Amino acid sequence: MITIILPLLNEEKYISRCLDSVLSQDYPLQEMEILLIDGMSEDDTRLIIRGYQEKYSAIKLIDNPSRTVPYALNIGIRVAMGDVIIRMDAHADYPSNYLSSLCRQLSALQADNVGCVCKTDVLHKNAKSLAIREVLCNRFGVGNSTFRLGCSEVKQVDTVPFGCFPKKTFDTYGLFDERLSRNQDIEMNKRIIRKGGKIFLVPDTYCTYYARETYKDLIHNNFSNGMWNILTVYYTREFNSLSIRHFVPLAFALSIFFCLAFSLIHVLPLILLLGVYSCLIGIISLLLSYKKKLNFFYLLVTFPILHISYGIGSMVGMLRILFNRV
Repeated sequence: MITIILPLLNEEKYISRCLDSVLSQDYPLQEMEILLIDGMSEDDTRLIIRGYQEKYSAIKLIDNPSRTVPYALNIGIRVAMGDVIIRMDAHADYPSNYLSSLCRQLSALQADNVGCVCKTDVLHKNAKSLAIREVLCNRFGVGNSTFRLGCSEVKQVDTVPFGCFPKKTFDTYGLFDERLSRNQDIEMNKRIIRKGGKIFLVPDTYCTYYARETYKDLIHNNFSNGMWNILTVYYTREFNSLSIRHFVPLAFALSIFFCLAFSLIHVLPLILLLGVYSCLIGIISLLLSYKKKLNFFYLLVTFPILHISYGIGSMVGMLRILFNRV
């Protein structure tokens, strides 16, 4: 028996595609329960779900008045009937062997959590959204995260997307940290590793995550990610609740800030910093546009939008702590 936990909030654009992929799994439907934990959606998400509930008794809709992801996950864990708990995301869809592959590997590896490569895509394909997708898959865009870059063999890692857990994992290591509106999954995985548990990335299957498609949404999402990186460390009092790559945009944003301040004395450091960065993203964007037939301008703009919004978010997180606004 497995329990799928799927946090939701205003997912009318994505929920049907996600549920269709879950219901198309080669894992027996009678041996799974699908818990949709909804943060009181105000669009048509709940109406769409009720349509599915009329056809499939495995689907249960549960309210999450607190509206944040860690609360939703913990609500699901507490009521779960399954021996295995699989966290899924409404912004994603899954191949038919997703559940069976993860469950098989979880048992074979005697792991505390297993996951797979997460491919990035967009629902609506145009010049801008395809450039955003490419930057979110690029090592220079998002760092050296293994689950984004791919793997060809089973590999022990520090985190995976979403996750497939034996229910006993949460008895051993605790539930998700409800203070963390973001990064609760990374923090959970780091906690498992820190206490001697094992997490594996497996090559047998994958999932496809649908990214934000506009610069406004990209900025909002990455600003929040950057801010919550700092707040995660503050709340957990553990710097290794995250990885070094999560703080590179902060270092970049601080470098720009200090070079701007120093430019009152001498402008050369600012020119060098921005010059080197511009050359790097220019070369990378040119190569990507040529190899993958993407729009050079959108690539050139997307890299700094991603990095700077993320870095500024981290700076705002530091200021919130400094001025006791947490």
